[in-house]
Amino acid sequence: MNAVAPWVPDFSAVPRMDDGRTAAEHIAEIKSQAEAARVPMPNGGRMMWHVWGGNSGKPPLVLFHGGSGSWIHWIRNVVPLSQHYAVYAADLPGLGDSDPPDDVRDVWSVTHCVKAAMLQVLPRDRRYDICGFSFGGMIGGHVSTLLDDRLRSVTLVGPGGFRLRRQTRGVMNRLTPDMSPEQLADEARRNLEVLMVADPASIDGVAIHMQILNSTRALTRSRSMSKAGVLSDCLPNIATRLNAIWGEFDVTAYPYMAERESLLRGHQPDIDLRYIAGAGHWVAYERAAEFNTMLPDMLDRLPT
Repeated sequence: MNAVAPWVPDFSAVPRMDDGRTAAEHIAEIKSQAEAARVPMPNGGRMMWHVWGGNSGKPPLVLFHGGSGSWIHWIRNVVPLSQHYAVYAADLPGLGDSDPPDDVRDVWSVTHCVKAAMLQVLPRDRRYDICGFSFGGMIGGHVSTLLDDRLRSVTLVGPGGFRLRRQTRGVMNRLTPDMSPEQLADEARRNLEVLMVADPASIDGVAIHMQILNSTRALTRSRSMSKAGVLSDCLPNIATRLNAIWGEFDVTAYPYMAERESLLRGHQPDIDLRYIAGAGHWVAYERAAEFNTMLPDMLDRLPT
């Protein structure tokens, strides 16, 4: 039998940039400034990395994106952060352009693939930091338990996987091939409003394009891992220094921020935990300027 061709979404209804370019053209321009590396994983697949400033001699910073995402979650951050770091932005296994792990429903299956790829792609003679958004924070916490002391810190950004209270929010709709281009763009915008941002006015064509592209090709079941509370289980085993950043109105945590702060401070009393005013879950996009200043400041305060 012939293989079924993958669905290629129609992005024609996605709003253009203010300068007339398509979102795809903007994403491609940022991507062109990086070096791409497809790194072998233990299961025979390959994990995609994009690296900004890999030969700069700057300290490495590893970025793990959120669930059903890709490196594009960091599109407003990679170039500014590359002024301070060699930025290694992953597509986590089964997401973006990376091949799936053995078990797309198991956090450790993802984590072991990530660890193996990191050991190949990162310089062997440098200490480095991890910053993980949402599902990427879960993976950052898990992989920290498998790595040596070259890993200096993990910054959790709106992390998922805590077995704590969450407010009820709207249901995100699945994007399907039978939708018209206009429906795709409208539903992607609505999903972003439900989960990702506090201010709907912050949703632009790049965010909508990202949401369509990433969610329609996601294989790893990140949402089920988050609901299972796997980071709560892993937290007692994390010896690496932790930082944390939340948007003030992150729907995955608000209005129960104090519970998360209590949990993390109970594990590491001196954790550097900060909030960005007015932001939602996707804080690194919605308040990029503040985030791009805050993260380097947090990392600069850590012991070398």
